[in-house]
Amino acid sequence: MISSANSFHSEMTFFQKVQGLNWGLMVLIIATACVGFACLYSAAGGSMSPWASKQLMRFIVGFVGMLIIALIDIRWWYKLSWLFFFGGMALLIIVEVMGHVGMGAQRWINLGVIQLQPSEIMKIAVVMALARYFHSATIEDMRRLKFLIIPAIVIAAPVSLVLLQPDLGTSLMIIMAGTSMFFMAGASIWIFIAGAVIVCASVPIAWQFLHDYQKARVMTFLDPESDPLGAGYHIMQSKIALGSGGVEGKGFLQGTQSNLNFLPEKQTDFIFTLWAEEWGLWGGLGLLVLFWMIFLYGTWIALRARQNYSRFLVLGLIVNFSLYVFINIAMVMGLIPVVGAPLPLISYGGTSMLAALASFGLIMSASIHRDSKVTRV
Repeated sequence: MISSANSFHSEMTFFQKVQGLNWGLMVLIIATACVGFACLYSAAGGSMSPWASKQLMRFIVGFVGMLIIALIDIRWWYKLSWLFFFGGMALLIIVEVMGHVGMGAQRWINLGVIQLQPSEIMKIAVVMALARYFHSATIEDMRRLKFLIIPAIVIAAPVSLVLLQPDLGTSLMIIMAGTSMFFMAGASIWIFIAGAVIVCASVPIAWQFLHDYQKARVMTFLDPESDPLGAGYHIMQSKIALGSGGVEGKGFLQGTQSNLNFLPEKQTDFIFTLWAEEWGLWGGLGLLVLFWMIFLYGTWIALRARQNYSRFLVLGLIVNFSLYVFINIAMVMGLIPVVGAPLPLISYGGTSMLAALASFGLIMSASIHRDSKVTRV
């Protein structure tokens, strides 16, 4: 029965693949993106220019790309996993050599039509590489430290390059997403305990290597009122906007903090604050429900997968997506230090939008081809 099922899905027609698309997930993605368009329209004072129109075009292009990725057999993505990883590493090296500098960081490659940020691509590539490596791993393999050296390098290599940009936030997210895949693959709990001890012990040493602005962000998180017009300005204005929105919000285009430009980076990192000021507690909770439904949908797809590669790939990508949501919202609420983490599908940004849609394309490919047999090559 299983063999015949595999044979059937290996010969799926284009029409059958289209029928297998996750229409519910696509509706959730479109609905979430529409919230982003509305926010960017409001951030520009009721104008599609300069942000909403560009974001809409990027979404359309990315959505078509997502569908193409979804229709490609998951076995091809399995074969290309290491190629994507090493390609992403090459792009990170190019950034170090000739990358575009913006806001004091060297994170982008200027392609003319878009500023490509390789670290966004690398977050997907790391998950793909780890999913392939752990695909055939046994419980005994996961108990051997020698077996875990390669996946540890897969995480450490891009993290070291991203830290040079510098981009501490993205580095931490790559580490957390990669660590979660170790857990999902069955690594011993003692490895995580030992890692936590090492991290805690190395904090005083790591502190000496942080840039001054990174240290300022940590100190501002601990006492945001110590410098309300300097390092603490962002988070103070964010909290004021969140509080002024109340339960029902001030109404669409009526947010005073954003319209009067008190709210910094309102189109990118602090876009959730803009939304919550205009739509209040209920609007913020509604957006969180959308994100939660996407998370549940992705988890459901992972549980239905019949081979490890798809399962690890989907779970890794969903964890990555969820980390962005949690870190961005926790950041604007003052629960964690300010880091450069966009809100997926909402914040203005070409690479982050395309990377999110590419991730969902891989997730849907795993769903459509869940019965395909992925063999180790």
